[in-house]
Amino acid sequence: MSISEENDNYSLKIEGRNEVLEAFRAGRSVDRLFVQEKLNDGPIRTIVKKAKEAGTVIVYAGRDKLDSLSETGRHQGVIALAAAADYATMEEVLAAASAKGEAPFVIFLDGIEDPHNLGAIIRTAEVAGAHGVVIPKRHASGLTATVMRTSAGALNHLPVVRVTNMAKTIEELKARGMWFVCADMDGTVMYDLDLTGAIGVVVGSEGSGVSRLVREKCDYVASVPMAGQVSSLNASVAAGVLIYEIVRQRLGR
Repeated sequence: MSISEENDNYSLKIEGRNEVLEAFRAGRSVDRLFVQEKLNDGPIRTIVKKAKEAGTVIVYAGRDKLDSLSETGRHQGVIALAAAADYATMEEVLAAASAKGEAPFVIFLDGIEDPHNLGAIIRTAEVAGAHGVVIPKRHASGLTATVMRTSAGALNHLPVVRVTNMAKTIEELKARGMWFVCADMDGTVMYDLDLTGAIGVVVGSEGSGVSRLVREKCDYVASVPMAGQVSSLNASVAAGVLIYEIVRQRLGR
């Protein structure tokens, strides 16, 4: 993500040692913490400790980088980029499914870096009745203001979980009765698969698709049939097509 994107995307930029520390103490969802390199005094160590406890991605950068990000000119060596919405837990997602008397239906996004694609998928997932979306902490878009806008408000209604290790998360959920299908052009045509029950749908990044480790954890690989000359679909479109095939099967149609 470029400096301009960092400036434009996040709904709240928190600058200054006291302000950043209080944001963590208040439980604010912070996607990234920028810390000026070579600063290691007591307040900085306390902030870094809080960030690690919160699972925030910490980026050590030069003074010039923080100056470029700063809107106040008084960052004191730390700038926090806060998410546009709070992250949920996996237990909250599963509880939402249970409260509706439905088998879990969760969308896992493996490295979606474009916030427009992320927002579009969240919008589709919410409208389709999915119970939640899961994204990784690194190498992916967080819940930026662009994601909020592109989701057309769906982000206010659909829980999003951020995890450190997606492959491990999938493994843990499989032990609890869920099964997983990932989208890939080399898979079985989705119409030929039984996509009912407690299901996790895995969609990969725009460039490299689902990572090898995550794909290996999936039970099935589903492909979207294509008859044209273009060999692939946009990630949000592919996700939408597969999500609605699952909806069709869940409705028994």
